[in-house]
Parts: sequence; C-alpha cells; structure tokens
Amino acid sequence: MQNKFLLPVALVSVVLIGVFGWTLHQDKQRVHELTIATGSKTGHSYPFGQAIAEVVMQQNPRLRIKVVENQGTNENMRRLEANEVQLAIVQNDTVTVPQARVIASLYKQVFHLIVSEQSGIQSVSDLKGKHIALMDKNNPSYSSFWLISKHYGLKPSDFKSTPGSWTEATKLFASGEVDAIFRVQPLGSDWVSDLLQNTPGKLVPIDQAAAIKIKRPYLEADLIPKGTYKGEPAVPDVDLPTVGVEATLLVRQDVDPEIVKEITQILFERRRNLVAADSLATMISQPSGSGSFAIPIHEGAQAYYDREKPHFFAANSNVIGLSFSFVTLFVSWLLQLRARFLQTQKNRADKFNLIILNLIQRSRQAGTFEEIDRLQEELFEIFKQVMEDLDQDRIDADSFHSFTFTWETALKIATDREKALRNLSLVSHDLKADLTPVKNMEK
Repeated sequence: MQNKFLLPVALVSVVLIGVFGWTLHQDKQRVHELTIATGSKTGHSYPFGQAIAEVVMQQNPRLRIKVVENQGTNENMRRLEANEVQLAIVQNDTVTVPQARVIASLYKQVFHLIVSEQSGIQSVSDLKGKHIALMDKNNPSYSSFWLISKHYGLKPSDFKSTPGSWTEATKLFASGEVDAIFRVQPLGSDWVSDLLQNTPGKLVPIDQAAAIKIKRPYLEADLIPKGTYKGEPAVPDVDLPTVGVEATLLVRQDVDPEIVKEITQILFERRRNLVAADSLATMISQPSGSGSFAIPIHEGAQAYYDREKPHFFAANSNVIGLSFSFVTLFVSWLLQLRARFLQTQKNRADKFNLIILNLIQRSRQAGTFEEIDRLQEELFEIFKQVMEDLDQDRIDADSFHSFTFTWETALKIATDREKALRNLSLVSHDLKADLTPVKNMEK
C-alpha cells in the first residue's frame, strides 16, 4: 500500500520540479523590452538615451530599450504616468507624477544668457526694452527663462520675446534681429560654442542663484568656468556665475526591481562604455536627494546603492539603536560635515571634467602639430594637478576614476588628431614629390 501511495507522490514531485525548473529557465531567458522618453533628436537627451540603450543591451542582451523622441520633459512625465514609456530623461525642475521614481542623476545643465556685443546688456535686468529669442514653448528652457526674468522684476511687457527652435534663434541673433538668446544647456555645449565663436556674442552672468533657490529649491548655484567655450582668448574670460539644473533618469514605480538594479549597475560600472558613446556620461552620479524632485529612489536602484551595506546592523537594530540614542546629535553633525566635504570633492572633480571636455573640443579643431603638443601638455598638467588633489583628499577615489575616463578619452582624441594631421602632411609631401618631375619637364 505504501509503495502504491508513494509512486504517485514521486511522479507529481518530479512533474512539479520539472515545471518549476522550466519556468525558472524561461524567466532567465526572457527578453524585457522597455521604452525611454527623451527630448528632440537635435538635443542632448536623445543621444544620451541612445547611449544608455546601446550599452545596456551590450552588457545584457535580455534588456532592450527603445528610445523615443519627445518635445519636452513635461510630456515625458505625462507619458511615464500613462505607462506609455517606462523610463524618461527629465530636468529636475519638472512637475512630478505619482508613478515616477529616480534611478540616477545624469548630467548638469546650466542657464546660458547670450547677448550681442552691441546690445549693451550687462545683466538680466538690462533685457528691459530688448528683443530676446527663446526656445519653443514645450522646451524646458522656455519656462526656465520666465522664472529667471520674474525674479529680476521683469514683466513680459518689458521686452519683446520670440519663441522658436535653436536654428531659428541663431539666425535671428546672427542677423541682429534679436539682442539675446536664452538656453538651458550642458556646460561645454557645441551649440553654444559655435554661436559664441561665429557671432559677436558674449555670456551674461546670472548672479543671484542662492536667492532664486529660496523659492525654487531644485535649482543650484553654478559656474561656467573660464575658457569653457574658447581657450584663447578665454570665453568666458572669468568664472561666470549662473544657475544649474540636473537631467535625471526616471523609471516607473512598477518596473521590476531586478531590472532597475541591473540598469543602475550598468550605468555606474560600465561608465567607460557610456563615455565613449556620450561624453556627458562622465557626470552620472547617485541622486543626492537634496532640493530635487522630492520623489523617492526606485527600490531596484536603491538596492544597488546599498549593495555594500553590512547586514549586521539590521540584525541587531534594537541593541544598536539603544547604543546610538545617546550620540544621535553628534553623529548627525558629523554626517553633515562629511556630506559637505564629499560635495566639495565632487564639485572640484566636475570642474576638471569640464576643462577636459573643452580640451576634447579644441583637439578636434586643432590644425597644427604645435596646437596638439600644447593640448597634450595641458592634459598632462591637469592630470598632475588631479593626482596632487587626490593625494591631498581634495577629490575622492570615485571622482578620480570618473576623471580618468574623460582624460583617457581626451588623450586618445588628441593622439588620433595628431595621426590625422601627420597622414595629411605625408599625402601633401608625396603629392609635391610626384609633381616635381612634371614641373621640370615644363621648364
């Protein structure tokens, strides 16, 4: 009787084990398809989204991300809430939605106010009575301008404004039909660089960021470093105060935490690959949680950020909580000091990264070996300075690793440019040699 009873049980067990095993195998082989909402194809977030999609698929072929173009971060938020997309790149001055969760801070963007030399504009207040070109109304730059103008006491009736695309704005500026352009762009933007180098324009400071932040806590005081858009003569010619925001990667709350953890891991541990596709990836960082969206980090991303936290504290929370109850205020004070110190290190490293991005642009435009030599000397001088800062704890190890990615990229670009110039020189020399007999025969 026992054998008759055990045989069906054994058969059912084998079947169940097979079913569970097959289900587990199928789940591991399953391809997960996600969609990421970005900006327009002519902007910065679209190619950044493409870089994320390509690198994620390279590292994990089961994760496939489709990149879609939108006209603004408000639209990205709406589509995220409607589950039309699962990921979105938005500025942190965008109105949030309940389903949104943060994965990572991607890159900084700062406010650029560019004016013509003849306009006489020295500050934001001087826009009164002038004509300014703004971005399309769906572009975050449009709403950012009105926020700034309101702070400086300007009303829409105080000046003339014309919304439109960047191409339209630059044409109006180059022809002298407008006095100024306002744009929110990453530091070192090629668009801003081309405009400043090809038109008689200059940057104007936005110097009340700390005051603006009182009502708009997601904004940060920032600088456009001297020489960001041209080295000689330097443009700007001093470190220029301005206002900054962050482009942030969001995900829907209901996306599988394991998928989000995998994406987060790739963003941070395969940053070299991302930098090769888009140099702005050097600025990827863990969300600080200060003044930003006031929305939580996705549990999958948080799991990655907490990967090295020991489990001992959770297991002994009651005893540890009692022990630390007497020193809570002291520990809080120490943590605040540490946070300020780490932020100072990060800001210093970011400044070096921006200098390197400027050198990359100059390397691509270099036309002589002497220029290449000077750029390489600058690169090694900057590397020496960063090493000294690392030794003296003015930057941390993570920031140093981020810097080395950018520095190596810059050195390779300079070397490649030198090879290209050398090949061009050889071709020119060979051509002259081939033409010499012909000239002698003509004589």
